[in-house]
Amino acid sequence: MLNVIICDDEKEFRIDLKRVIDRSLGLWGIPCCILEFSSGEALVAEYTGNQDQQILFLDIKMGSVSGLDAARHIRRLDPTAVIIFVTAYPDFVFQGYEVRALNYILKPYDEDRILQVLRDALDLLDMSRDSCFFIEQRGRTLRLSFERIQYFFSERHLLHAVTAEETFSFYGKLGDLTASLPDCFVRIHNRYLINLNHLDALEKSSVRVAQKSLPVSRSYKQSLSIAFARYLLR
Repeated sequence: MLNVIICDDEKEFRIDLKRVIDRSLGLWGIPCCILEFSSGEALVAEYTGNQDQQILFLDIKMGSVSGLDAARHIRRLDPTAVIIFVTAYPDFVFQGYEVRALNYILKPYDEDRILQVLRDALDLLDMSRDSCFFIEQRGRTLRLSFERIQYFFSERHLLHAVTAEETFSFYGKLGDLTASLPDCFVRIHNRYLINLNHLDALEKSSVRVAQKSLPVSRSYKQSLSIAFARYLLR
């Protein structure tokens, strides 16, 4: 999951930024956790750098610990975190080179600018490519986050994407899906392709996915076992 941190001593700016980020990531199908800090001191005290994917929006001018100070601390712990500065003072943005900041956003916020910088951050983390699956259905395009999809199955000329809430049907071939899916999706049968994130049990000739029993073909059994072992080692 993507972790987004907003650190700003002005509450109204934290609220505005969180609203835009939360809504946009939801529309793009990217699950996230957004944390707010009202001071650089609080952020430095709690930041551990143990998370895999982090985007940080740091106000440059705060109290005794500025956004730049916090960025220096973060960069020592986490060389891969994406740092974005927010400021009302354009002259400060050049200090971002020291901590390899991706970009900056000026206050008051412009939503288009936020979206542009957020997309750049996702591209840097390589998240935007594998976040959603798009289905063409009756002249409209549906967007499903990969996290929601439990498995795909084929039936004649139709494919079905099964989620906990409902099943979405569309035209296509199961074999053509593989190239557009993340590694957590594995073929188990001529008619079934499952999401390992929803795999409950691996049995002799079947699997349980979200409490449903699905058949495993002999020709796919070995590749499924290897993929599942790699998944567990992540």
